[in-house]
Amino acid sequence: MQIKANPLRHGVPLADKKAETKDLPIEILPAPDAVAICMSQHIGKPAQPVVQVGDAVLKGQLIARADGPVSANIFSSVSGTVKAVETRRDDRGAAAQYIVVENDKENRTAFLPPLAEKTKESILERIREAGIVGLGGAAFPTYVKMTPRTPVDALIINGAECEPYLTCDYRLMCEKYDELLRGIRYLAAALGVEKIYIGIETNKPDCIERFSAEEDIVAVPLHERYPMGSEKHLIYSCTKRKVPCGKLPADAGCVVQNVATAYAVYEAVELGKPLFERVLTVSGGAVKEPRNLLVPNGTPFSYILDYCRMDETCAMVVDGGPMMGVAVADLGAVTKKATSGLLALTKTEIDGRMPTPCISCGRCAQACPMHLMPMDIDFYTQNEDYEGARDWGGVLNCIECGSCAYVCPAKRPIVQSVRLAKARLRELTGK
Repeated sequence: MQIKANPLRHGVPLADKKAETKDLPIEILPAPDAVAICMSQHIGKPAQPVVQVGDAVLKGQLIARADGPVSANIFSSVSGTVKAVETRRDDRGAAAQYIVVENDKENRTAFLPPLAEKTKESILERIREAGIVGLGGAAFPTYVKMTPRTPVDALIINGAECEPYLTCDYRLMCEKYDELLRGIRYLAAALGVEKIYIGIETNKPDCIERFSAEEDIVAVPLHERYPMGSEKHLIYSCTKRKVPCGKLPADAGCVVQNVATAYAVYEAVELGKPLFERVLTVSGGAVKEPRNLLVPNGTPFSYILDYCRMDETCAMVVDGGPMMGVAVADLGAVTKKATSGLLALTKTEIDGRMPTPCISCGRCAQACPMHLMPMDIDFYTQNEDYEGARDWGGVLNCIECGSCAYVCPAKRPIVQSVRLAKARLRELTGK
């Protein structure tokens, strides 16, 4: 079944830059000699280690347990020996605890038993124990998202993949279609809903055609306009429902899950496989051999880029997509559950101009998909008036999509101002 999407009026049109990898099948990356697995790779409290230095572990074995209701279990991505439990800096400079496992290259596994009875309760419990989080970028624990406090009647699958360069979700839809379908239906069963939508941008016509043939799933061809994959805009595009300011998708009767998350649910339910690896895209002008790779959790960025033959023209490495991703300062940083891409960009692919004063052109407000005033957020934040950024700029409603910074002729660091203001407001309010 197929319906017409409700259009996104704001946002920005982008060149998708997907040609380099969209036709490349998923390859399995050989595991490195050692992995460093972060305890803080999800929204919520860090997981607590349950192994010690010297312990032998198996691939898929629990090595850190969720600590509290908003947290997620973490599993070893290789078999081997625990060499360290230590504090490191991640690619964003934040300190976190890591478990370092030396790979014995024997690939011995310890999966959960496949689910015999696939009831709503058993699927939800399997999602929780398998450590599944949102793989679209936010890394919110999926079990928490699947148990909303308000009633929902619709599941929306995000197949938009609107970030340029990234094609890992597209390859999953192409190569793992049947498995993905089962994962989507397990999610619907766990929610107890019958309405299932999948939003896919029109640059993936083959995927739209396949899903349109399913009687129980409504395919929604989305316009190629960034950030079409944002939860709130995807909900509106598929259902014409609006999520109120300060509310969650469940308050509009919807739960949104990424296609990679749905595939992880299939693996957990039918194979007993916890979430310890994922498909990501390696691309950019400085990569000689772009790839879509199945990568073990905790793999160093340097190892992946060497495998794909990054050359000396690289001017910047980005963790994620170019719009919402983060520039990497240390290639010793490692992949996490939500790492969807690794981009090695040349000087011609980035804009290295320094910021200049705002010229009050209003382009950022015209582009903002949340109808905010980004120039005010930047102004108040630069003057350390974070309450002003909240009250007059609406910073707490910003989704950090980067559309404002993309169109700004003065190259103002608006997204950085947003993140700083949010951090300072959390400090002020204690939330």
